[in-house]
Parts: sequence; C-alpha cells; structure tokens
Amino acid sequence: MSRSLRRGALAATALAFSIATLAACGAGNDAQTLGVRPDNAATSVDDGKVKIQNAVVITQPDLESTGPAAISATIFNNGTTDQTLESIKIDGTAKEAELKPAKGGSLTVPAGGSLVIGGKDNATAMLPSSREAVKDGNAQKVTFTLSETGDITMKTFVVPATGYFSEWGPEEVPEAPAGGGASESATPTGGASATEGATGEPTDGASESAGGHGAAEGTGTDGHGTTGEPADGASESAATH
Repeated sequence: MSRSLRRGALAATALAFSIATLAACGAGNDAQTLGVRPDNAATSVDDGKVKIQNAVVITQPDLESTGPAAISATIFNNGTTDQTLESIKIDGTAKEAELKPAKGGSLTVPAGGSLVIGGKDNATAMLPSSREAVKDGNAQKVTFTLSETGDITMKTFVVPATGYFSEWGPEEVPEAPAGGGASESATPTGGASATEGATGEPTDGASESAGGHGAAEGTGTDGHGTTGEPADGASESAATH
C-alpha cells in the first residue's frame, strides 16, 4: 500500500472513531443528557459552613386555587455545632411558613449533616395561601433563620406544582367540586329530590427534595452581625441524589 493510501485509511479510521464516541455520549441509560435537572437556587455563608441548596417555592398547580404553597430546600451544616431551623419567611410580606419536623425527627441541622425540607417523610414548610404571598414566575426573596448563623436571605423561583415539580408540590391539592352543590326538583306528585355535589379529597405529593429553576442570589448574616457572601450556581442535593 502506498504512503498516500495509508494516510487516507488512517484518517477514515480516526473519523469513524470520533463519530462512534459522540454517538455513545448521547445514547444509552447512562447518557449525560438523561441526568439534566432544572437549575436550582443555592447559597453559602460563614465560609461555606452553612449551605442552602435546591431552594424553590412550589405553588398549587391550578392558578385559581388559593391552597397552600410548599417551600423545598436542603440545608447543609459543615460546622461543628448543631443548629435549629427557627423560621422561613417570605420577604416583603407578613407570611411565615409553618414548619413541621419529619415524623420522629426534629428541625435540627446536625453538625456535619443536613436537613431536607419538603417531600415524603421529610420536614415540611407550608405557606397558608400560595396566591397572597407569592406569584408564579417570580424570583422571591426567602429568609431562612438558623439558631447560630442567623438570617440567610436568598432568591428562589416560584413555580407551580406541574411537570418536573409535581412530585414536590404542596401535599394539599384541593380538587374542584364535580357538581354545583345541592339542588331540589319538584315532581308532579309533590315529592322532592336533592342532588348533592361531590367534593374531591386532597392528594399527597411525595419526594425527598426538589430542584428549583434559577441562579442563586443571597446573603447571610450570622449571630454576630457579619455578612456572608453567596456562592451562586446550580447544585444537586446530596441528601436526595
């Protein structure tokens, strides 16, 4: 085989190998594209000792519903002292989330550990009315208060419990009545009959943690009045993945 033919064969082999490699990256159960998740809000304070990741406010899937909204997030404590989650507030409103620990658990963020908020078998943070305090599509400022670090304020996106977020939405999702209420109709014999409208029962949503859309923006203030700088960017929750 001449030198020019050998060069042509080598070039064709290299091209075929490159195409095969690219095809492998986009196919199969382990394809990287299958692992894509929505961007989520995250921030860190106290030189990374405390981090909040996967923060998002999830409203009712029905835009007409005034049912509760859920706040989902994961709080990491890389310090040496346990901390307690004291409150979560929506800035600019009088709304404060109702916090409930997981069954048999607490609202403690252990040293070297984490606290997952939202989802089945986890602590919950519920806003009584999703339409009075927040609006879908907004980047809402939310303040998390920890016993030692103090206030940590960050921007989180507000999304309805549809699509990707349906698994992490509010546990209470009211259904519209099937009928228009009770009614009576007269009969020729003077009898009357009543028809009652049916009402749906709430359905429970389940998950461990939700990822929210949007880049992180936030600042934290510790118990001594110092201000931590945010670490912006998307991140996956260690507690959930």
